Amino acid sequence: MRILVVEDEPLLADAVARWLREAAHAVDVVADGASALARVAVNDYDLVVLDRDLPVVHGDEVCRQITSTATSPRVLMLTAASGLDDRVAGLTLGADDYLAKPFAFAELGARAAALGRRSRSAAPPVLERSGIRVNTHHREVARDGRYVPLSKREFAVLVELVLASGAYVSAEQLLEKAWDEHIDPFTGVVRITILRLRRKLGDPPIIETEPGVGYRIR
Repeated sequence: MRILVVEDEPLLADAVARWLREAAHAVDVVADGASALARVAVNDYDLVVLDRDLPVVHGDEVCRQITSTATSPRVLMLTAASGLDDRVAGLTLGADDYLAKPFAFAELGARAAALGRRSRSAAPPVLERSGIRVNTHHREVARDGRYVPLSKREFAVLVELVLASGAYVSAEQLLEKAWDEHIDPFTGVVRITILRLRRKLGDPPIIETEPGVGYRIR
């Protein structure tokens, strides 16, 4: 997933981002509500992990604006207020889930993964196409029964290709979903990752390239 973490405590924000990146997600981080709204306006996020008590623009208003459109990302709201009324208020604002501080990172990761599955059109935890089997829960890949070890980035790209169900996925779309905002779009990183994927998946080659269009698994 492409995830935006909105948290004004730097140490917590960094810790959350590291945990989510270990799960092969692309993560951007901002520290205030205005920056969050600006990022959501230009990036196609699957999930926003949103602190409620934010500077500049309060998290409640950020949540209202983010969830006001039909194509909005999922929102996991974080807050130090854990009472029933606080949880109800957070969900009423449009948040999809609510997690009180302090929290276990394992629970945060599990809730993020669950919301990610809901952000797709009911994508199953195990994806299969053309002899490739992808277990998104355990981040395992096999081709024709042979285990294929992949890096986190290679895995993220492969998932996007399999989910496309034979349609072409552009390099720009792959950058949007598999990398964070710090990637230089002119580095050729998508092409290099595709080359590595082809090598690891073996023969016969299964990823097709259409110049100027993108990549697909037939």
